Amino acid sequence: MPIKDIIKWQWEGYAKFHKSRSNLWLHIFAVPIFIAGSVLLFFTVFNFSVLLLIVSILLMAVSLAVQGIGHNEEALPPEPFTGLLNAVTRILLEQLYTFPKFVISGGWYAAYKNS
Repeated sequence: MPIKDIIKWQWEGYAKFHKSRSNLWLHIFAVPIFIAGSVLLFFTVFNFSVLLLIVSILLMAVSLAVQGIGHNEEALPPEPFTGLLNAVTRILLEQLYTFPKFVISGGWYAAYKNS
């Protein structure tokens, strides 16, 4: 599936997979940690450091683990991944684009009020 189709698909279903207050709160704290880990990983490419590499991967992994805990609180579980490329693409798009858009557009606050 092309990236633009994945973005559209994620956005259209995002609110229905993010209704639990605890999951919303976990995401509002965990996604910025993932973003920080991603930025750190990007800088590691230019200034290779094993320590920075480990820290960036740990930040991203902890963030995803916390979000996974939050998704266990949802009545509707996330759609399963269809493979490794699908998993990486969906995770990166959700963390770096879809969730920030959800927050900026007011979707997070609306979901929180409606939960």
